Amino acid sequence: MTTATTVPTVETDVLIVGSGPAGASAALALSTYGVPNVMVTRYSRLADTPRAHITNQRTMEVLRDLGVEEDVIAQATPQHLMGNTVFCTALAGEELGRLRSWGNEPLVQAAHELASPTRMCDMPQHLMEPVLVNAAIARGSRLRFGTEYLSHEQDADGVTATVRDRLRGDTYTIRAKYLIGADGGRSKVAEDAGLPMGGQMGVAGSINIVFDADLSKYVAHRPATLYWVLAPGATVGGIGAGLVRCVRTWNEWLIVWGYDVDAGPPDLTEEYALSVVRKLIGDDEIPVTIKSSSAWTVNEMYAETYSNGRVFCAGDATHRHPPSNGLGSNTSIQDSYNLAWKLKLVLDGTASPKLLDTYTAERAPIGRQIVTRANKSIGETAPVFEALGGLAPQTPEQLWRNIAARKDATTEAEEQRARLREAIAFKAYEFNAHGVDLNQRYTSAAIVPDGTEDPGFARDPELHSQPSTRPGAKLPHAWLCAGIRNLSTLDLGGNGRFTLVTGIGGEPWTEAARILGKEFGLEIATALIGPGQEYEDPYGDWARLREIGDSGALLVRPDNHVAFRRQDATGDVTAALGDALRQILGWG
Repeated sequence: MTTATTVPTVETDVLIVGSGPAGASAALALSTYGVPNVMVTRYSRLADTPRAHITNQRTMEVLRDLGVEEDVIAQATPQHLMGNTVFCTALAGEELGRLRSWGNEPLVQAAHELASPTRMCDMPQHLMEPVLVNAAIARGSRLRFGTEYLSHEQDADGVTATVRDRLRGDTYTIRAKYLIGADGGRSKVAEDAGLPMGGQMGVAGSINIVFDADLSKYVAHRPATLYWVLAPGATVGGIGAGLVRCVRTWNEWLIVWGYDVDAGPPDLTEEYALSVVRKLIGDDEIPVTIKSSSAWTVNEMYAETYSNGRVFCAGDATHRHPPSNGLGSNTSIQDSYNLAWKLKLVLDGTASPKLLDTYTAERAPIGRQIVTRANKSIGETAPVFEALGGLAPQTPEQLWRNIAARKDATTEAEEQRARLREAIAFKAYEFNAHGVDLNQRYTSAAIVPDGTEDPGFARDPELHSQPSTRPGAKLPHAWLCAGIRNLSTLDLGGNGRFTLVTGIGGEPWTEAARILGKEFGLEIATALIGPGQEYEDPYGDWARLREIGDSGALLVRPDNHVAFRRQDATGDVTAALGDALRQILGWG
């Protein structure tokens, strides 16, 4: 005779639902900061397909701070091999044009060098997730596979979530002080929390086909992450093209192919998948191995609020959009990075729970921006094919005649060639949007304005990164030296603590930081930059970027965003810094 056993309630500080980029990075950051957490996923494994892949400089800065930058670099495709975006009739067919992409255009490359100590790379999700999860577990996170979130209830002291063990079939509860819903674009946590959403789901249909094939003879001379193929019948998100994406150079690939979302996805047989692959490669003799096929929808939806009480959501649970611009996993990781240090300070009593209100205030505008930008990029591809008459209803024969006509020595053909060049160049808003990656500016109670007028952006803020030390901006990068060691200004901050940056004559600020750190129970690192100091500015780059005098000060949050700025050390600096900390921590 068997007797039923009661599974005891699991207890933790933070429960994370989902092990994708948002959930895994939340676990990693929390464990790095010493916060107990449990991560559950309904699946029996981590991601087994490439999915998200572009990893931009801001995310690499986050991973640098969390100590896994080198692990990512070791497995990622480096920036120089991301090289181009190619437009063609097939990989083995005729090339229509290229755009130097992902920071590989010479002037953009220089901007990347100046903007960050890191380099962007191509790190497919099925390789990224193990890096994040393994590091999180090594630092104390507890992971439960095959554990499905069912529901939650909140009270004044915490959240009780009911989950189901999909192997045993039984249900049990997990008691946490806070819950993070990182359970993707169909988030049940967000639904149960009643987070208000704007936009719409399912605006177009797409199919992913993952396959192996040695395509080096068609691509190695023009290395790229993305090859756009104008093919009869193609329609990715309404665009007259199919997309061939390089997963691993030059043998593993992913094709994106559209379908009519109203009619539903086709039967994803191996025969169907192979026919699409053959069409886009343009070579029926190349050996191809189909690995997987799956259907998905293009979405344009964003959460207006990222939390309800003690429940917070991050990643695709709050911003759902197509992969254009490569913003998905980047924004997801950055969401969690923003939230984790705030949870840590609230949990240890250093900050008021009011600090957590700044998560929505800071991240919701970013989420809405990237949803809008990603969907806008889809529409900005259409002119490439309009220049070739590729979107109008016509026979394949007419399409090929239109493509061939661009070679003619006629006024019409010359105009067509100009339109095509202009349309391809305009795709910089998707493939070289450096400002979208780095120009995030926060406005919230955790940012103390300094009373100066916002000068705005000198150049297009989507295309160009513009460093600033204005409160709310990310601390600018400049190379410093400490003895024989070279380091970035960003390396002064992070590590889960606040950092006060000043210069010669700024000793009153460092003393104020010492006094107030003890008063608030807060770790505040100090960095004095100048000749003969612990940190020196050998190139003078920091002096040009800091926008304060030698004796001025910047208080940098654990996420390396500037929270407070003063031009000099006049007046009662301890009172000024103390007032700022009270506001930031929610005690003001």
